[in-house]
Amino acid sequence: MNEILFFGFNQNPKLFKNKPDKITKPIQFKFENENENENENENENENENENENQIKQISSGYFSTIFLFKNGKAIEYLLNSKQNPSKIQIENIQKVSVGCRNEAILTIEGNVFAKGENINPKKPNKFINISSLIEDKNDRIIEDIVSGLSSIYLLTSNHNAYGIGSNEFGQLGFDSKTLKKTEKPILMMKNVSKIFSGTDSRHIFLLNPNQELFGCGYNEYGQLGLGESRKEEDKINKLTKIQNIPKGKIIDIQCGINHSIMLIENEDENQNPKRKLYSTGYSQDNGLGKKNGNTYEFTEIKSSLFENDDNILEICVGADHNLILTSNSKLII
Repeated sequence: MNEILFFGFNQNPKLFKNKPDKITKPIQFKFENENENENENENENENENENENQIKQISSGYFSTIFLFKNGKAIEYLLNSKQNPSKIQIENIQKVSVGCRNEAILTIEGNVFAKGENINPKKPNKFINISSLIEDKNDRIIEDIVSGLSSIYLLTSNHNAYGIGSNEFGQLGFDSKTLKKTEKPILMMKNVSKIFSGTDSRHIFLLNPNQELFGCGYNEYGQLGLGESRKEEDKINKLTKIQNIPKGKIIDIQCGINHSIMLIENEDENQNPKRKLYSTGYSQDNGLGKKNGNTYEFTEIKSSLFENDDNILEICVGADHNLILTSNSKLII
């Protein structure tokens, strides 16, 4: 089984029993039912046992954490549940996405199952097929899913973006006064190549094939990067083109509560791909790569921790902090 290391806040959900609420040094995590699984599967094929224990993806929010295995099955840990972990009764899973108040599961067949108070208020703990609720029957095959704090976004095989859940801050691209939430996916934008949001995020970015970036949602701290002229607008109720984007190819954007981090790729003087980080918004504890303070458009993060031979492979953003994985196997916080 692959090794999983954990550090940080250990209360929501509480994955480690008899451990402090704050784990300041990385410790190894093992599933409580690992030995039981080994006993149950001792007569099965060795390859199946290996896939059963191999982690493909981990997605975590305030109330839950989902572990997805390479065999297409998943388990979840729920806040204050006495039945941790519990098996998710959905097969052939290829991706999971956990928001603060919802969960979404994408299957190999292109179906999306989700649960949450904003998804199914009558039965918030029951997964339902939300992709089947899309009005256009030709648009029901889903290629990607992204969860926000209380919304879920779907990217279809036709490259159309849909949103479902809360629209309190305009994060679905519609006037929040006339549409507070929706229990059916609604079309946000056509011709979309990527969707970017975050577990605690109330804002969203959509990228088209021409590398044009659009955003909407909560913007009180400048987290949409719309510039000084928009800094007093706490809500952007419709998708708005983001200007003054740094030159280069947008590889990824990760969204926290009040800030966003963008990963841009260019070529260096030797025509080798080189990546840089940019931030906008507000974050405590130097989450923008500098001392506390607001920025209203994407500004480069510079740090002595990035050496000349380093290249950034992946980024991950929490509420007020960031994780950066470099090509030299360094994890920078």
